[in-house]
Amino acid sequence: MYNSYISQDFINRNSIGCMKLLGYILSLLAIICLSDDSFAQIRLPRLISDGMVLQRDKELTIWGWASPDERISVEFAGYGFQTVTDITGRWEFKMPPMPHGGPYEMRLKGQNELAIKDILIGDVWLCSGQSNMELPMRRVSWVYPDVIASSENSMIRHFYVPRQYAFDGPQDDFNGGNWVTADPVSVLDFSATAYFFALNLFERFGVPIGLINSAYGGSPVEAWISEEGIRQFPKYASDYRKHQEPGYIQSVQEADQDRINAWYKRLTTADRGYNDPSGKWNKPGFDDSGWETMSVPGYWAEGKTGFVNGVFWFRKEVQLSPQATNSPSTIILGCIVDSDSVFINGQFVGTTGYQYPPRRYTVPAGVLKEGTNQITVRVVNESGRGGFVKDKSYELIVGDEVIDLTGDWKFRMGAKMEPLPGRTFFNNVPVGLYNAMINPLLKYTFKGAIWYQGESNAGRPADYEELFISLIRDWRAHKRQGDFPFLFVQLPNFMQPKAEPSESNWALIREAQANALKLPVTGMAVAIDIGEWNDIHPLNKNDVGHRLAMAARKVAYGEKNIIFSGPVYKSMKRKGNQIEVTFSHVGKGLRMKGEGKPKQFAIAGSDGKFVWADARVRKKKVIVSSPAVSVPVSVRYAWSDNPEGANLVNSAGLPAAPFRTDIPR
Repeated sequence: MYNSYISQDFINRNSIGCMKLLGYILSLLAIICLSDDSFAQIRLPRLISDGMVLQRDKELTIWGWASPDERISVEFAGYGFQTVTDITGRWEFKMPPMPHGGPYEMRLKGQNELAIKDILIGDVWLCSGQSNMELPMRRVSWVYPDVIASSENSMIRHFYVPRQYAFDGPQDDFNGGNWVTADPVSVLDFSATAYFFALNLFERFGVPIGLINSAYGGSPVEAWISEEGIRQFPKYASDYRKHQEPGYIQSVQEADQDRINAWYKRLTTADRGYNDPSGKWNKPGFDDSGWETMSVPGYWAEGKTGFVNGVFWFRKEVQLSPQATNSPSTIILGCIVDSDSVFINGQFVGTTGYQYPPRRYTVPAGVLKEGTNQITVRVVNESGRGGFVKDKSYELIVGDEVIDLTGDWKFRMGAKMEPLPGRTFFNNVPVGLYNAMINPLLKYTFKGAIWYQGESNAGRPADYEELFISLIRDWRAHKRQGDFPFLFVQLPNFMQPKAEPSESNWALIREAQANALKLPVTGMAVAIDIGEWNDIHPLNKNDVGHRLAMAARKVAYGEKNIIFSGPVYKSMKRKGNQIEVTFSHVGKGLRMKGEGKPKQFAIAGSDGKFVWADARVRKKKVIVSSPAVSVPVSVRYAWSDNPEGANLVNSAGLPAAPFRTDIPR
């Protein structure tokens, strides 16, 4: 913008020149206006783009932006629509319900013209939550090689919403994203849970399936609730308002980055593994004869080293035959706390920056050799116990040969450091993910939502039930699509099993999730039998997707005569020194997964002290008792972080949901 000032004296003395000047200014303004119009072309949200899947059998909304008062027309599937933008340049069309089909092309015309190609009409599912929903097929690729190899299917499509947060209000659009068709390459970036869900539905119904993957690892439930929805929770609303203060986030980020950079700079400077006068510790010929040994997998805190943070180096020699040197090879190192850099014969082969991903590194050709090969792993541990996670695979695969890497490794501390305080994660802040990752898609019509989350709230389970139920109601209210189907995964088993009945935050979260079933059009996939004690990201995403799809077939598609849920606690009745537990969703009767009696049942008297119980199945009931409890009052099933061996299922093989009858009033 330019400001001009022309004095009256100048006009009086130079009227002709002034008229010429005014003419020039008017011409310039006209050019500017024309230039503005040229940039006010039709703009579409990221979701409305080539390859999109639109929801069948429901009214559709197509929307976007252009210049104010601009006439916009759309042609699609034999229909024609017209509208005029409002004073802000916004426009939208409502399209009638259409059957599944395609591919179609959509043409839009205003001051410019656009064509959206390869559009399908089918079923669209919003897939949200934290890392177990976000986790891509790439992370489980070695478990499902045949599934990936046969994934070519133009009817299954995936839209990945970029991870972002916003505290300055609900956003209009995403900052990236596009629709991708499933094939053996692209499917590696699909949500694994969502892909198996889609695959089950496609095989059942044969209609296009669109997946909108809007998930963020490590996020708590309150981050996905709107500002209106969070107001009923004052402490969370206050946290959101704090993050709206100008400059607050930037100041925290800068302080975090300065602290982290300084810690790593000191670490690198002090690391003897890089600064040893006798040579770097990843050199093949380095003399490590004076180093200590440690059994891998394991944690150095379990030995005489104790709880030490910093950097540790590990070395191990392996012998290879002549034919092995020309074979494709992979080194597998389980999971490592916290980050690692791996070298073979002095050459770098891979690194991972945080503890959770499985370490699977392809070894480049020419690195391995006949005879002795030296593997070196540099482990950086910021806090807590550092080392190699137990009960994972540690091996070198060379062609058909598998070399076990467990057992004794040489190890030595490179540098001791004070613990690095945790980073600030803004994806944890209430409302932020709703604003950036949910609000922009609310106009897009979908069939329903699937949700996998809860791990990040396990430290404060008392709030979870109200928060989770509020989230479902909040999304439905803002979506204005009625009570759309909302399906969710109950947390799986995780952490070390306990020898005796005990209290459990994870069990409380599972209970809170199950209580959300009181809302209409909801369904739950029980995963109590497919977790892993040592991994918060269990590899079995096939069964999770299958169980969500079973729930969808009942809740969203209205199938009759389908066993879509595992057994659910219904009622109990005391009979003498026994308690008779009745279940719903048993199908043709209760069963045990595997052999033996039902496990993970506990019983208590009026003192509330639970002991393991004897349990036996009688058709649709389980009879529970214990010689130690003569007058039983309460029963629990699978009530722990990791109820190892929980084996009650129905005739469809679906697991029973954990429960307790001693619910506080």
